Amino acid sequence: MTSALASALPRSVLFMCRMNAVRSPIAEALARSMLPPTVFVASAGVRAGEPDPFVAAVLAEDGLSLADHAPRTLADLEDSYFDLIVTLAPEAHHAALELTRSMAVEVEYWPTADPTTVSGTRDQIMAAYRDVRDRLKGRIDGRFMPHATQ
Repeated sequence: MTSALASALPRSVLFMCRMNAVRSPIAEALARSMLPPTVFVASAGVRAGEPDPFVAAVLAEDGLSLADHAPRTLADLEDSYFDLIVTLAPEAHHAALELTRSMAVEVEYWPTADPTTVSGTRDQIMAAYRDVRDRLKGRIDGRFMPHATQ
């Protein structure tokens, strides 16, 4: 990793969705695997949800794990200051904008489909979760990795 990349990256990134059970934990796990360890990565939801076994399954396909992740809200975080907050759902975006009204924090909205709305066979449901994982991987790569060539 070049020093230009390290200096261009935010020091801390928070991924937010509605319940911190599907989209934001996937983004957190991907970002932790793709970004250098000097970047603090966390995730939270507007409300806490329940762990989703399909999330663990699609992350395991990439050799990743949620480890001891438990869905949490913003209030559950030890530190509420981040250099960048990436929101993945409209409700989370509104909450992040409200939270950061008086703070110099960059907020980006990455609209991300909710795979829990897909029904059908296990393969169809897994395909929806894989699509979310792959799209988030592409967004993380596109947002943070182009700096490597500078």
